Amino acid sequence: MANAQLGVVLVTGGAGFIGCALSQKLAASSERWVAVDVMHPQVHQTAERPADLHSAAELIVGDVTDAAVWDEVLASVRPDVIIHLAAETGTAQSLHEATRHADANVVGTTAMLDALGRAGHVPARIVLSSSRAVYGEGSWQREDGTVYQPGMRSHAQLEAGQWDFPGARALPSSVDATIPSPTSVYGATKLAQEHILAAWVGALDTELTILRLQNVYGPGQSLINSYTGIVSLFSQMAEQGASIPVYEDGLITRDFVYIDDVANAFVAALARPRASGVSRYDVGSGVGTTILELAAAIAEYHGAPAPAINGAFRDGDVRFAACTIDRTLAELDWAPQWSVAQGVAGLQEWIAAQA
Repeated sequence: MANAQLGVVLVTGGAGFIGCALSQKLAASSERWVAVDVMHPQVHQTAERPADLHSAAELIVGDVTDAAVWDEVLASVRPDVIIHLAAETGTAQSLHEATRHADANVVGTTAMLDALGRAGHVPARIVLSSSRAVYGEGSWQREDGTVYQPGMRSHAQLEAGQWDFPGARALPSSVDATIPSPTSVYGATKLAQEHILAAWVGALDTELTILRLQNVYGPGQSLINSYTGIVSLFSQMAEQGASIPVYEDGLITRDFVYIDDVANAFVAALARPRASGVSRYDVGSGVGTTILELAAAIAEYHGAPAPAINGAFRDGDVRFAACTIDRTLAELDWAPQWSVAQGVAGLQEWIAAQA
């Protein structure tokens, strides 16, 4: 599908990290690109329009949980496509601010659907930015070859320094094989978004594409949000000459995927021929990187002291979160282009330019 065929596009959370990157690729060639964003101060240092939001994008400042905002938006915007990015995304923060996350992520989604019902409008497709957090700890394989899902590591287990599940190794998650089992409030709200939207599109014979994103990083990421963006947080520490603190034994594993690759995954999802039903895809680099490896690469770039493993831990944190991207590669015209080494260098250059 050519970009011009997207028609009218409404992007919730459209002035955020991913929304701005996506606007640079598609806003100019869409019939109309409308970004709705609350401009939360945890993410946006000022309430001013972000410089990274494409000039062709219209920005409406408003809260997706507010019915009046939705009614006003849909009075003049009849979206062919809705890209639903708006969400609270702090995994650790969600444990102590559960209502805030449920309000933005779950109520924000239902408020959008209720407003579409009041407006009598069904978009041709909805694309949801979901998360690797829906998998929780994912699947592990025992020495005898059996695969099981161990669930959450307990506080007692972490306090005793038992980082892994005995006699087993972690497996990368997959939409085809891993049953979602979130171990964080954030992950639970993202899975709820998936279920709510799937029920709605199923009843109305329209289309939902779910992109389960791994750890997204890169230029444009908020440098003031301490609850997301471990790559940018480590980068700022190393730039200041500090030793990066690394939790547990340093072997926590994540799949770090560069923002350009993520934006291109959305472009590829939107380029697929439209069909009713639900499609789910994992979006990552397909490569697991330990937190120690990440910290060491960033420290080396800046000539900072070596990272320090401190044995600290976060309750509810998963040990291993990486994915296979086989289905995504097979069904979308997409493949990741950025290695962690390339992405880390690109982010450091961007951060330096912000000073």
